[in-house]
Amino acid sequence: MKLEDAVILRIEKLCLERNMTKYDLFKASGVPQSTLTSIKKKRSGSVKVSTLYGICEGFNISLEEFFHSPLFKRENIID
Repeated sequence: MKLEDAVILRIEKLCLERNMTKYDLFKASGVPQSTLTSIKKKRSGSVKVSTLYGICEGFNISLEEFFHSPLFKRENIID
């Protein structure tokens, strides 16, 4: 899968695990809803590290924890 797809899936999984809506994530992270929507709909093509950091802050996890997922194993990414 492409890296952007893995990021989207990871965000969705974390939202489900924490019973958070995209609105909840926006409120917790400060990342605008329009940005979260753009990520989900693949409008931007890539996610800024600063945006991803904000999303991680909203989930109260580190970037390391975000990327600690089988989704990001080298053999799973085709980018």
